[in-house]
Amino acid sequence: MSLGETELPFYRPAVGVMLLDPERRVFVGRRIDMPTGLAAWQMPQGGIDPGETPSQAALRELREETGTDKAEILGETPGWHHYDLPPEIARRMWRGRYRGQRQKWFAMRFTGRDSDIDLATEHPEFDAWEWVAPERLLELIVPFKRALYQDVLAELRPYWAPPSPNPGHSGAGAEQGSPEHKNTGR
Repeated sequence: MSLGETELPFYRPAVGVMLLDPERRVFVGRRIDMPTGLAAWQMPQGGIDPGETPSQAALRELREETGTDKAEILGETPGWHHYDLPPEIARRMWRGRYRGQRQKWFAMRFTGRDSDIDLATEHPEFDAWEWVAPERLLELIVPFKRALYQDVLAELRPYWAPPSPNPGHSGAGAEQGSPEHKNTGR
């Protein structure tokens, strides 16, 4: 569902990044600032600064949140997606100015090594990270972003879905659902 012109000022302009490794797994980070007991994993995302294009913002946010900019843009969602924050979170974030975010999403190919990812950035947002199968994103994300992630997964599917060599083969390995490793620490 798209936002009407009168609703746009209530949604912070932002971007999101689906960073894909060579095995087409997606980078997710565990947010530092979540309440106890609510582990929130998400893809990198953040606001667009004045004068920035969405693609510039996506590359900046990737660097700020993962410590690396070793990535190339593969494509983007044709339109903008939005989500509403729960009221108790909206009141404390962005000084209550916005009720949520409207985001342009980018698929990017990671061109570095795992050792290039460094969560000890100037303003850390994640305390752990891992590569996961795209299909796992919906189980990892906080409920209020689930519909947005479902739409983004569908639109960016050509970048993460393995090509099928034949109609009866999905291309997915039996172990795709379990991460190869989890990274913690700084």
